[in-house]
Amino acid sequence: MESELGFRQGLKDGLPIGLGYLSVAFTFGIMAIQAGLYAWEAVLISMLNVTSAGQLAGITVMLSPGHYLEMLISQLTINIRYSFMSIALSQKVTEKFSGIWRWIFGFMITDEIFAVAMSRPTVRRSYFAGLTIMPYIGWSGGTLAGALLGEVLPASVMSALGIAIYAMFVAIVVPEMRKFMSVVLVVILAAILSCCFTYVPVLKEVPKGIAVSICAVAAALVIAVLRPVRNTEGEES
Repeated sequence: MESELGFRQGLKDGLPIGLGYLSVAFTFGIMAIQAGLYAWEAVLISMLNVTSAGQLAGITVMLSPGHYLEMLISQLTINIRYSFMSIALSQKVTEKFSGIWRWIFGFMITDEIFAVAMSRPTVRRSYFAGLTIMPYIGWSGGTLAGALLGEVLPASVMSALGIAIYAMFVAIVVPEMRKFMSVVLVVILAAILSCCFTYVPVLKEVPKGIAVSICAVAAALVIAVLRPVRNTEGEES
């Protein structure tokens, strides 16, 4: 079992994730260029962040210079889930996967990498290193390709590719909606709140980054109170 969970197995498991990130990052690269960033700036953002939703929200806020508080709130709300993923994954790592290695590899915790790693009985340091390489290359390389080709592709093609990142979000949420009614209610409530912040005269003046944070937190909080998830023993959690 130990040999099966080494570096080579990590590479194999990470390849599909890397290919998926390639297409989504391509869209991000295009959107970054459309927002006025240089190609090298878009690639640098992807190399230092590796968070699709966070980067998309970040670009939106960057278009309104000086809104540092908005940037802080939106990024904290969007990316706080990675902290909980790291805590859960830490229960499966081996003894050698400790110290500075947790700091280094913690940078590459994403939804997909977390899901694959958690499917393994134990997570070795070498396995996780292999698991993260292809996704990192796919995310950074896809951003570079999108940023460069975004300057030469027809406007109609770029417009069509621009919906890919939203399609990814739908693909992540819909399977969970089919399993849990509470997720359906959260999505509906968040959509209603988002419409309010888009069309209601006073609310539409709220910066987009803060509006996204309010919608996400408020929807999750309301449904958590009204429809708490119960564990296997019947207790609310």
